[in-house]
Amino acid sequence: MAVQFKDYYDILGISRSASQEEVKSAFRKLSRKYHPDVATDKAQAEQKFKEINEAYQVLKDPEKRKKYDRLGADWENAESYREGPGWRPGGTGGGTRWHGYGGRPSGAAGPHAHEETFHFGGTGFSDFFETFFGTMGGAGGEPSGTFFTREPGRQDSAGRNVEADIMVTLEEALHGSTRQVTLRRTDPGGRPGKTETYQVRIPPGITEGQRIRLAGQGEPGRGKGRAGHLFLRVRLAAHPDFRVREHDLYYGLPLAPWEALLGCKVEIPTLTGSVSLTIPAGSQNGQKLRVGGHGLARKGGGRGDLFVCIEIHTPKKVEERERKLWEELSKTSTFNPRSEK
Repeated sequence: MAVQFKDYYDILGISRSASQEEVKSAFRKLSRKYHPDVATDKAQAEQKFKEINEAYQVLKDPEKRKKYDRLGADWENAESYREGPGWRPGGTGGGTRWHGYGGRPSGAAGPHAHEETFHFGGTGFSDFFETFFGTMGGAGGEPSGTFFTREPGRQDSAGRNVEADIMVTLEEALHGSTRQVTLRRTDPGGRPGKTETYQVRIPPGITEGQRIRLAGQGEPGRGKGRAGHLFLRVRLAAHPDFRVREHDLYYGLPLAPWEALLGCKVEIPTLTGSVSLTIPAGSQNGQKLRVGGHGLARKGGGRGDLFVCIEIHTPKKVEERERKLWEELSKTSTFNPRSEK
């Protein structure tokens, strides 16, 4: 099955010249609209949410975005595209490496064209993403996977491991879930094989980069050699409200200057509802307030924390009466931030 191109700019509804702030804004707007927890048609919303997340995974990262832009309209001729010596879609040079998934663009040839390829379903990522930006697609940093050399003429050898990415929402990381993942093998001649279905358990407390192993579900061994394993590497889905650091969540709270100065009570979203938070008088921009036990699950039990990061915003436009009040305040106040130490 040929890999289908994904227009990430079109998915987010932005132009190719969009700034990083515009990319973020478009993602937040769309992800709030299609988040499965709030949408009426949950099945359709879930698929749309994953597409939005995939597009954001690439375009939010300057290096991945640069790579995506370089692929451009000539993405199908990816065999001629090079990240470095020996680069190819689905793997790297240096020893022998398995083209583990995502397929090869139509008409691609080369030294690895004889290899079996794999197509995944239910992981939350498209074949296009897996081929160019997935675990074995060289998305930056050190690639992972199995490197080895088969000895010529050897009758018994272990099967190679298969590795792909799986998108996990923060809600799944908190509560755990079971996902149905499909794997379809394509033989070296391009003929599709049977589709295998796995029920993959995502345990509470799972973290970014952690691998879920399905023992013996990789490439079959040769002769008496054992089968390889199937590894699914976790990529936490971006959330419109929260940033993740290990088991803690971070939420940016916009406040008006008078709310920070005088103090107030606000409703803060969490993954399980909302909580009321008291903002102390005299709160400063960048100050963090801790809401204990409202982060992600920890493997040993309990949960991380939610940190509310104060962001003081000033109005861009004010009415005439408001302006006069600000001017009066500027004349009567003795506060001078430049004189503070």
